[in-house]
Amino acid sequence: MSAAAPPTTALAGSAEARLPREQTWEKRRSLPIRKYLALLVPGSVLALIVLLTLLAPLIAPYEPNAIDMKNALSGPTREHWLGTDQLGRDQFTRLLYGGRTTLMLSFMAMLTISLIGAAVGITIGYFAGKIDLFVSAILTMLLSLPSLLLTLAILGILGPSISSLFVALIGAGWVGHARIIRSSVLSLREQLYIEAAVSIGSSTRRVLFRHLLPNLLTTIIILATLDIGALVLTITSLSFLGLGVQPPTPDWGTMLNDARPYFSAVPLLVIVPGVTIAVLVLCGNLLGDAIRDLADIGHQPR
Repeated sequence: MSAAAPPTTALAGSAEARLPREQTWEKRRSLPIRKYLALLVPGSVLALIVLLTLLAPLIAPYEPNAIDMKNALSGPTREHWLGTDQLGRDQFTRLLYGGRTTLMLSFMAMLTISLIGAAVGITIGYFAGKIDLFVSAILTMLLSLPSLLLTLAILGILGPSISSLFVALIGAGWVGHARIIRSSVLSLREQLYIEAAVSIGSSTRRVLFRHLLPNLLTTIIILATLDIGALVLTITSLSFLGLGVQPPTPDWGTMLNDARPYFSAVPLLVIVPGVTIAVLVLCGNLLGDAIRDLADIGHQPR
């Protein structure tokens, strides 16, 4: 028979056995902290931009369409912090009001797209059958077209305006949401808790709103967050081409288009709205990625 290990050796062995597990738990504790920081930074920047645009009537020193030809194409001064455009309009004021137009339009479109996509995706995914085959064929056909091309087609029919742009964004955006949510519903309806709820006689409404929808909220939120940057970029691009927000309503895309001929004289007219658009789109994408990573961590087994 082998002699029993000394108490000190046994304690050391048990400590060494616990060490990898303790290190694993430490990594799991520290990982969400980094993920929360990745969520906090872009979320704070995005919230600051939204807050400034909402407070535009209180912060902006001038009216957005106030013309002052004497100060046209001037650089930054005490009166005009970011200079003026070709009509003498204050660039800082138009930047705030332009962001208000762009962000309000993008957030309204995002909410509408999310609602329509969720409603269609849940309906065809849960009930399946002939409805699923018919609607899925339409979704596949629409997804074969580039979203920008579909948006341009709708704008070509309705004509350039804010309301037409809103309809075009929704018409091109809900398709992808519905397809992804349909796939999630097809997976969830095979879970045991859904089958158990159906087997005990739960109503369809209870199954949809009590069991399916709460498990789809994370997917819906991630898709909506990732849409912020894409919608802002689409709105400003179409406004730059003259198909979106129409002058004299301030918008970042129209500001870029108006400043294009004067880039060599006053480059700040192009740089400021361009950098603002880039920062906003970047923060929206980073925020969506951070929310998705946190959701993945929450679903990891421990």
